[in-house]
Amino acid sequence: MASSRSIQGDRNYTSVAVFILLGLSDEKELQLILFPVFLGIYLVTLMWNLGLIILIKINSNLHTPMYLFLSSLSLIDICCSTSISPRMLSDFLTDEKTISFMACATQYFVIAWMGLAECCLLATMAYDRYVAIGSPLQYSAIMVPGRCWKLIAVAYGTGFLSSLVETVPCFHLFYCGPNIIQHFFCDVPQVISLSCSNPFICQMTVFLVAISVGLGSLLVILLSYGFIAASILKISSDKGSAKAFNTCASHLAAVILYYGTALSVYMHPGSGHSIKHKVLSIFYIIFVPMLNPLIYSLRNKVIKEALKRVIKRWCIYFSKKNVWAAFIITIRKREVRICR
Repeated sequence: MASSRSIQGDRNYTSVAVFILLGLSDEKELQLILFPVFLGIYLVTLMWNLGLIILIKINSNLHTPMYLFLSSLSLIDICCSTSISPRMLSDFLTDEKTISFMACATQYFVIAWMGLAECCLLATMAYDRYVAIGSPLQYSAIMVPGRCWKLIAVAYGTGFLSSLVETVPCFHLFYCGPNIIQHFFCDVPQVISLSCSNPFICQMTVFLVAISVGLGSLLVILLSYGFIAASILKISSDKGSAKAFNTCASHLAAVILYYGTALSVYMHPGSGHSIKHKVLSIFYIIFVPMLNPLIYSLRNKVIKEALKRVIKRWCIYFSKKNVWAAFIITIRKREVRICR
């Protein structure tokens, strides 16, 4: 669990090989209550997001840039939730909530990668809505499939590189103890507070990445919606204005939900050990991935119509299977009677 490492001349220190996650609560009874709750949330998150990806994949009517970006967002939500929930669920049932140093670094890397990629993807989706409303006649020429895939690749690539830039220096700090993380996952503010070396470079790196990627993406979103608002005001018809607003209402709700909770968590790093901080972290890491597909589906007639068609096909398919099975059973019963 620990190894010897020499720093500052001949002085030997014991480096931390594992961390202990305190989790949401140290009360065993409460943990047993929380386990089925968060298990249900995780399963619903997987079901809704996977269902949305499959629905978009099998319906040709949904093969448009907006739904391509939406399926990519669902994939990010699945990865983000999976990087946290299984570990948290297992910790509810164990007394020793330990996580290895490498596993801790990997967990944060995936969380940061998916979180920063989601920021970039939300900005891309805002730009897509701006083009659709501001330049509807040129939309098909601008948002061609090849360009959409490149934008998605840029979002994932930016998240990957930014997360790498954050994770490497933060987990190259020297940790000699204590090794108790007062959180339910390996979040950098809580991890680097345990460092025995100067975390200034790591803190500045995290800060610069947050400014450049996180707030940079938010700025793109705000500018896009500024232009969208200006375009809507130019539409003379009330019906046309309402339709234009409805096309971006779901995305705007997702942006407010994600950035609102994320900024509430990371704008107050000094409160990282508080219950409020943990609750907000749960909301934007656990609940937001579950709510995103619901937000986009409830107000979207195209998705609801596509879902109805799929359900109808399945009902017809299974009803035919049942009729065929009943027919075979009837034939076999008659054959038995004849033989007798």
